[in-house]
Amino acid sequence: MDNKQHRLLIIEDDLDVAEMLTSYFRVQGYEVQTANWGEDGVRACQVSPPDLVILDIRLPDIDGYQVAERLRSNVRTSRIPIIFLTEKRDRSDRLKGLKLGADDYITKPFDIQELRLRVRNALRRASIGPVTNPVTELPEGALVDEYLRELLDSKQEWIALLVSIQNLDAFRERYGFVTSDDVLRAISRMLQNAVKDAGSGQDFIGHLASTDFLIITTPPHTNAIRERIETRLGQALDYFYPLRDRIREDFGNRKLALRIAEVHSSHGPFQDINSLKDAFRQ
Repeated sequence: MDNKQHRLLIIEDDLDVAEMLTSYFRVQGYEVQTANWGEDGVRACQVSPPDLVILDIRLPDIDGYQVAERLRSNVRTSRIPIIFLTEKRDRSDRLKGLKLGADDYITKPFDIQELRLRVRNALRRASIGPVTNPVTELPEGALVDEYLRELLDSKQEWIALLVSIQNLDAFRERYGFVTSDDVLRAISRMLQNAVKDAGSGQDFIGHLASTDFLIITTPPHTNAIRERIETRLGQALDYFYPLRDRIREDFGNRKLALRIAEVHSSHGPFQDINSLKDAFRQ
């Protein structure tokens, strides 16, 4: 594992401990950020989610349990590994931390080598990656790759639609993460309804990327699915905006837009799933 690829956030009010941990993990090749208050730690995670949080329980404002609870309740930060670092040794305290979704729990004084190994192991577990998108709960990552491998081995005829939602980053910058997640969730439901209404009942829908939806179907159902998506979703995109912004003339080229790419099994043969994914980008 390449440590330089990972960024740690240390939320610790003891400045000596925070400085020691920062120096140690930087020498190990990690990028390290620190916060001395719980609220600052929560904000840092929301602005730029780290790969792992080392979290003290006793903090000057809100305690580490509250920090963990807020991170776990937010879609953007819900899957960040958390290692509690604390003086609390009671079994009840440990269980409370684990119930909040902590990945590990280390008591002070601690062995820095042991902490390093626990950080490495937590990052390794996280690197396997989720199999569902945290916003839409549709398959993504390894689960989609597995389906695509099976698809390439199949002798049946198929058509893949890549439905891309463009300019969502600009939407998120203007209206915030919560609103943009609500939009992505609504788009997901509309796509699933289109597949349910016009598909075969055996179709697949998942993510290639957070704003790229992949639909696998068969030729007899493709046109009907695509027509429903273009009609229903195409008409709905403008209504995700407040009325005052819908009518602005200078806002058109930055609005949410829909792009659909289509790949047929006859376009192959595809050497592997990467060549299939490349076909969507052409």
